[in-house]
Amino acid sequence: MAEQQQHAASELLLTSAGYVSTFPAPGLRRTVRHVTGHNAEGKGVFLSTDDGDHHRIIGDKQAIANIIYSTHETPADLNEDADLKYAKENEPGLHVHNGSVCRMIDFGPNVLSPMHRAVSLDYGIVVEGEFKLILDSGEERIMRQGDVSVNRSSAHQWHNITGNGTMPGRMIFILLDCKPVIVNGVALGQELNELQPYYEGR
Repeated sequence: MAEQQQHAASELLLTSAGYVSTFPAPGLRRTVRHVTGHNAEGKGVFLSTDDGDHHRIIGDKQAIANIIYSTHETPADLNEDADLKYAKENEPGLHVHNGSVCRMIDFGPNVLSPMHRAVSLDYGIVVEGEFKLILDSGEERIMRQGDVSVNRSSAHQWHNITGNGTMPGRMIFILLDCKPVIVNGVALGQELNELQPYYEGR
């Protein structure tokens, strides 16, 4: 039984290969990022309106990540546009030590992510579609548009089940750094598995 489940999961990891080659994914609307700042009088102004600076296709064109913004320190330094410079020049890894990442991911139909863990505090928000959140214990929850997960460094997978696995879906993830997570005296480590080539070295 376990072998059959593992085989089924392996097959799902290959689902929708070639579906995503640009942002947004086919079938999902374009979303826009509005970045604000201040004029000489200290009044708020819009500095840019765009799709974000960093896009990365994941898997065999199964998903695409759009970095909305990232910071590398807490509290963030907004003076002299230090944060803007960092966010533009640095595509973050899975999460940023002492910082934050806001990442939107478009998933192809029926895509199942690899099991993975970020040692961070992650808020996952379903923007469009329906997803199954699967933990490494085997526990599962269905998440629909507007639902939010608060992931406290648990290893997990995302399965896009929108339209019974026939349609694309979209989520936003906000990742905040946390102190080391210790379970039974052992510190949990980041686990990327098949995602490693998309996040290593950054």
